[in-house]
Amino acid sequence: MFVPIANTPRDYAWGSRTDIAGLLGRSPSGKPEAELWLGAHPGSPATILTPEAVGGFMTLADWVAADAASAGLSGQRLPFLLKLLAADAPLSLQAHPSPAQARDGFDRENAAGIALDDPARNYKDAFHKPELIFALSDTFDALCGFRPVGDAAVDVDALLAVPGLSADDLTALAAFRRELEGDDADVLRRVVSSLLDGDSSTLVRAVTAAATSAPRTPAVDTVRLLAGFAPGDPGIVVSLLLNRVTLTRGQVLYLPAGNIHAYLRGFGVELMAASDNVLRGGLTPKHIDVPELLTVLDFTPVAVPYLEPERLENGIDVYRPGVPDFELVHIVAGQGTSPTLELPGAAIALAAAGSVTLTGASGSLTLERGAAAYITPDEGQLSIRGDGELFVATTRL
Repeated sequence: MFVPIANTPRDYAWGSRTDIAGLLGRSPSGKPEAELWLGAHPGSPATILTPEAVGGFMTLADWVAADAASAGLSGQRLPFLLKLLAADAPLSLQAHPSPAQARDGFDRENAAGIALDDPARNYKDAFHKPELIFALSDTFDALCGFRPVGDAAVDVDALLAVPGLSADDLTALAAFRRELEGDDADVLRRVVSSLLDGDSSTLVRAVTAAATSAPRTPAVDTVRLLAGFAPGDPGIVVSLLLNRVTLTRGQVLYLPAGNIHAYLRGFGVELMAASDNVLRGGLTPKHIDVPELLTVLDFTPVAVPYLEPERLENGIDVYRPGVPDFELVHIVAGQGTSPTLELPGAAIALAAAGSVTLTGASGSLTLERGAAAYITPDEGQLSIRGDGELFVATTRL
């Protein structure tokens, strides 16, 4: 069954005013449009455009909750959430829990009587939230994972060499530089805890002052960006400890549990486990819980976590992050190709460009740019015709 779906973008302050509207082929609303959710998550469930085809249910969440079997699900929930994400300003410095951490945190806050809609709640559900981002814009900037402290020390040395710094700024930077000695994970745990859970205002001021005159590097550019967005925030200094990456269109990052990250600017397709569990440490007016964040962080330095595709056939790339909740299929139809895709489970398809017709075992549907549909797994092998770009989110149940 092909079920056309849609939704209204979420107007978070950091959102772009043009990117999502442009992909959907409509005029901008005049407000920030940060995320468009395509899934059954209760926070913003997709609207079903043909409710008569699914027993009258108006949202994907209502249909799945009432009749998961008809929706092609073996459990009582759709385990993934597909989004368009459009950032004109940095998002919060954050990480997500593992499955065990999520279950424990959810049960703990329930036992404490914290309401699910309480802004101070950390765990809104009992599920983990690994995620990937596929860059649609020409560039997509992000911070993702800790880098070796020796690499951060090189950038701090460059800040110390900036002429004209005050004695106080030099003292603060020199003390910070001395902290960056020792075993990577131990140093990172100690330094991040001190920065986020103590008074780091003097160091933040010193790093910001030095970056205004320092030669441009990715780290310096990040400090300048964050200082303009959230002056005085300790996340400005934490950024020096993180990998800075600029994706080009078509590149993908995968962010597993415990990976500290912050999207800085760009437009992309995001796919994640269907959860709203976010532990924040800075760069946001939202709820911050540093002690809880520190319990979920993985302080092991990592390389930039690019996710490379598996090529199935001409025009089809599959991004498999190694979790059962989701995988992302990217298809470019046209130019003499007529690919087919075997559905491993329930799916959501989104046309990012052109016009694409999907034909399965019992029906077909044409998706124009910006249109989306939920597809039950009984459609089996999809034949894909047309000229356009298609994303398919699915799961290996």
